[in-house]
Amino acid sequence: MKHFAPISGIASFAQRYIATAGYDNQVILWDVQTKQAIHRVLHDHLANQCAFSPDGTLLVSASSDYSARIWDVPSLRLKVALVGHEDDVEMAAFNPAGDTVATCSRDHTIRLFDVATGACLNVLRGHQSDVISVSWAADGATLISSSDDGTIRRWQVGTGEQLESIDLDGVETDTIALASDGTIFAGDDEGRLTLIDGANKFSLQAHAAGIKRVVWDDRKRWLISLSYDRSVVLWQVEGGKFHKLAQSSLPSLIWPRSCTFVGEQQIAFVTFGSTYGLWNHVTGEWDLDGIGEAVSLNAVVRHGGHTYAIGDAGLLLINGQPSTPIGSLCNFLLPFADSILTGGQMGQVYDAVSGQLLYQHRSPLNCATTYYRDGKLHAAVGTYTGEALLFALDEQGQVQYQGEIQLHDNAIKGIAADEQYLFSVCATAAVAFHRISDYALDRYIERAHERISNGCASIDGGFASIGRDLKLRLWRDGQSEAFTTPHQHSVKCIATSADRKLIATGSYGGTVALFDLHSRSWVSQRKPTTSGISSITYAPEAGAFIASSYDGRLYPIEA
Repeated sequence: MKHFAPISGIASFAQRYIATAGYDNQVILWDVQTKQAIHRVLHDHLANQCAFSPDGTLLVSASSDYSARIWDVPSLRLKVALVGHEDDVEMAAFNPAGDTVATCSRDHTIRLFDVATGACLNVLRGHQSDVISVSWAADGATLISSSDDGTIRRWQVGTGEQLESIDLDGVETDTIALASDGTIFAGDDEGRLTLIDGANKFSLQAHAAGIKRVVWDDRKRWLISLSYDRSVVLWQVEGGKFHKLAQSSLPSLIWPRSCTFVGEQQIAFVTFGSTYGLWNHVTGEWDLDGIGEAVSLNAVVRHGGHTYAIGDAGLLLINGQPSTPIGSLCNFLLPFADSILTGGQMGQVYDAVSGQLLYQHRSPLNCATTYYRDGKLHAAVGTYTGEALLFALDEQGQVQYQGEIQLHDNAIKGIAADEQYLFSVCATAAVAFHRISDYALDRYIERAHERISNGCASIDGGFASIGRDLKLRLWRDGQSEAFTTPHQHSVKCIATSADRKLIATGSYGGTVALFDLHSRSWVSQRKPTTSGISSITYAPEAGAFIASSYDGRLYPIEA
């Protein structure tokens, strides 16, 4: 038993169990002493996070199938399913008594569930955007939540009343923790740690990029901060101040998304591999033994008569055969003259074919496109921190870094170009048009999609974008038009045919649907896999699309 896609969530109980939740839909229970898998179960979609009950007899997992589920430990027999959310459940946590679970979701709500029956006890409404994190007070009477709306909110559990809204200057805050004395710790997208103690608020610039997870040990008053700057810091918190105890850069296998304390000296981390990794914060040593490479594919492209694919293992495949080892998770492939650009979690831009490192950025990379400016071929790479990294060819045809431009204030999820514009979509659901001639902003639409925009492509006469709201949007002549897709789960990726008149879309649910721009209708839908579709490209020689999947396979899709 092992994971074959990135591990997203991790939890520990005493020094007996570790549980992991993965993008392969699996939840796996591990023995801490032997690091052997005991049991595994499946969600219907991505498993995002997991948590043990206070006595360790139950495990709750949160999933993008819109549910949380409670499992008996160690059998992992399903005890009850917690349903009612209308979007991904990002996190679930037991109260101190172990009889209630709080779940938070991208539907902007928190729900409280009875552990014994699965009945929904209350729905807490007030956040204006996705709710990402939730934490219980020590007495179980209140809880706090953080959201992409840039606030932390405190709730009365019994009545569902909102007691307090703490403004964090509108900065998205993915992660919070709550000490037994009521102190709140928050990590935000700008790399700040904020300590809130009653009316007092203190912020520290702890990282160079967004903080993805904070974890609190109340007994020792230790706090972990985990960041997309590829570092982890262990802090001692005393007198309202942070004192650094240990720090480490993250090995390429480690995903800075989640971690958990294990015993007195170790911290367990989620990875892009088959099992979790361990860091001894006393000795500084990492234990990555036995972690097999993930098979998930994140990108596919057809170029020069060959099919190139790459994924979490950072290994370039050419026509299905292993080629260049990049060594870290890669999110995109972009043909660029004689090179193929790639990059991902480490913020590094590579020539995928030669393995040459071209540029090092401070945050992860998501997507890329090519365009012409002043008659010369250029490339733009979209980053988690909202910049586009610009590249061009020198007189010898070598790829040269040109600088960066700020397109958004959050992660760029997709980028495309035509003769006039760089078109980009953002995790905030915004889209932007920047003029290629001078890189100036021409138009910015804040709520272009109802939920996160995931990707975009150029089409005949404009652009198309897709997102978590299950909509396809066409952008032409200054106007936009929305079409409901046939997908049941978040639409992840988009591509167009060579003539830019046929659109292919892929979803996290494993479905691919084709949209004809002439008839303005969906013309086909199929489900080649139960795993998510990560990327789509067009193969002109075959007149077909090729879809890559998190199951590590490529699927031809007839056009």
